[in-house]
Amino acid sequence: MKMLKRLSYIITTLFGIQLLFLLARRFLIVNERPKKADVIIVLSGGPGRLEKGAALFKEGNADQLMLTNSNDTWATAQEAIELGIPEDKLILEERAISTHTNAIYALEKMKEQQLTSAIIISSDFHMRRVRYIFSKVYENTGIELTFVAAPYLKNDFLMEGWEIQTIFYEWVKTFGYWLGAYEVAEKD
Repeated sequence: MKMLKRLSYIITTLFGIQLLFLLARRFLIVNERPKKADVIIVLSGGPGRLEKGAALFKEGNADQLMLTNSNDTWATAQEAIELGIPEDKLILEERAISTHTNAIYALEKMKEQQLTSAIIISSDFHMRRVRYIFSKVYENTGIELTFVAAPYLKNDFLMEGWEIQTIFYEWVKTFGYWLGAYEVAEKD
């Protein structure tokens, strides 16, 4: 009987942890409806982001596409061109090393080009932090931002270990930003 009680406790605990991570995952995802903007900004750092940005570009949601940290494996100019983005429609930002510097350097490029609106693309799990950082950096600029998620996490109830780890680390980084600890949280 004790063994059955322990097993029941273990199963309930594991179910609770799984439910907690599902809720934590859902909170991290920010996915707004795309609206026409001057530029689509694709943040480097993960698969699917450039493809999402290219799809929105082809649908006519913006006239230009910016790649932050455009020398990153997941978001190079060559990959964008292969996805059908005309080279003369690309804006390349090559200095960013973190989400915070993505926002700073993308803003510099937007000001240079006199752009007033942007669709920001990143992985779904990353979007809560992206919105927080970009909203802070772009505060009082008059630039309108829309945040659109590129699918990354699966939608299954039972998450795999890598998804739980991704969610956990994203929460750590997000809390770091909320607490103002950029130098710790910036270890993207």
